[in-house]
Amino acid sequence: METVSIVLVLLLAVVVSAAIARMLPVAVPAPLVQIALGAVIGLGVKLKVELDPELFLLLFLPPLLFLDGWRIPKDELLKDLSTVAELALGLVLLTVVGVGFFIHWMIPAMPLAVAFALAAVVSPTDPIAVSAIASRVSIPKRMMHILEGESLLNDASGLVCLRFAIAAALTGTFSPSAAALSFLWVAAGGIVVGVVVTLAVTRAKAWVSNRFGEETGSQILISLLIPFGSYLLAEHLHCSGILAAVAAGVTMSFAEISRQALATTRMRRNSVWDTIQFAANGIIFVLLGEQLPDIIAHAGETVRLSGHVEPWWLIVYVLAITLSLALLRFLWVWASFRLTLFRRRNDGTPPRKIAKRLLAAMSFAGVRGAITLAGVLTLPLTLNDGTPFPARDLAIFLAAGVIIVSLLAASIALPLLLHGLTMPSEPSKQVEEDRARVAAAKAAIREVERVQHALADGRGDADVYASAGTRIMDTYRERIERRTKRGEAAAQARRDGRIERDLRLAALGAERDEIFRIARDREIGSETAKKLIREIDLAEARHRV
Repeated sequence: METVSIVLVLLLAVVVSAAIARMLPVAVPAPLVQIALGAVIGLGVKLKVELDPELFLLLFLPPLLFLDGWRIPKDELLKDLSTVAELALGLVLLTVVGVGFFIHWMIPAMPLAVAFALAAVVSPTDPIAVSAIASRVSIPKRMMHILEGESLLNDASGLVCLRFAIAAALTGTFSPSAAALSFLWVAAGGIVVGVVVTLAVTRAKAWVSNRFGEETGSQILISLLIPFGSYLLAEHLHCSGILAAVAAGVTMSFAEISRQALATTRMRRNSVWDTIQFAANGIIFVLLGEQLPDIIAHAGETVRLSGHVEPWWLIVYVLAITLSLALLRFLWVWASFRLTLFRRRNDGTPPRKIAKRLLAAMSFAGVRGAITLAGVLTLPLTLNDGTPFPARDLAIFLAAGVIIVSLLAASIALPLLLHGLTMPSEPSKQVEEDRARVAAAKAAIREVERVQHALADGRGDADVYASAGTRIMDTYRERIERRTKRGEAAAQARRDGRIERDLRLAALGAERDEIFRIARDREIGSETAKKLIREIDLAEARHRV
């Protein structure tokens, strides 16, 4: 009963904190409000949440990482893949090593392996927090795509590094050669498991649906189980469950193109996943606030072991770590952009000057969020011999402090830096969208003609079918004409009567098939395909009511 009460209180706190964040006259990120409300709950309510690190990791990380991999724009990610990889892999390794040694030098009471673990959990960034901060300022789309791609990859790389750091802390030994071999198995095995599980599940689901029909609730439940299944199987095989969840999400987006679901299923599933993302992210920050008073009390004891007594040393440590992260990120972003310009100069592309505001905005956009907090809360409670894990509370406090300070700094600096900031212009997607709409309309006309003749064959009311089919096909012909001229979309024809409804559903199905086909052939990008499929799903849902 107490567990149920705790869950309900946490969910209520997430809802209330989101409402408070919208009511405030200034733009305050919702995570900060959630942390504050969680602290109020921890101090004023007799509510104590005992966090099991392994259970916490299993409940929160797989679905969040799976959803990130599922929804990230793949074409935009591939466009800036080199920049994303430099930020997500090179910067993470530099952060783990550089900041890890810095933390150990600054806080001798924290063992080197624990310092590396702390550096690993503060290396991932959170684009959701950045988009919340920049909600009142227009953020360049290409910059947001880079941040999303970086976050997806550095979540995985940072948490894999955390795994090795924890193993070193538990065993007291670390072999670079053994770690390199283990990393290959952990990374490759996790990716393979995620891909195989997702493909196997989606194929089996498609086989059953094609033969026995589709039930929306079951389809949604299956999508919820895929990240957990991938994670647990990978961990059972001693691979990375984190990478398995990410790989499962990325594979899911490609599997969706080949194996369709009903429009109702896609719409309801999107709503369910939006709710899960909102609730999971919110609960993580509320839990941080609830745990903060105890974390501060225990962290003070560790600080005294390092020769300091005053509690303000904790603030000094947080600021020092945050500044070191910002400095490393600024230098790496500058070097990455310079390398990108150098490559383009060799390709014959005219060089562009790097805007200082762009460098500063990319640096401040390295906000730490839910993944950092979820990762640090998974630190073991004890070592293998049963003794308490060294400096665990201090590590959690420092990670929480970095999250808060980075959110505050970004909420102040980003709106100023993003105002009027422009990035290199991108080609318009209107031509691509028009081409896809025309192709879908032609496929719809062919399908209406086929179904019209099939339904009217041998019946006395052929004129009714012909009239209904003509009205629908005229709508699509008008769309083709207007889209060819890049004009406004054609007004939808009137939808009345059973015959017209059947023909429209057939046409919409043909449209969807055509969009999936040209998306598989990479004639259009994933974002354009997603937009058009959603429009078709909404139209089909209206006709099926």
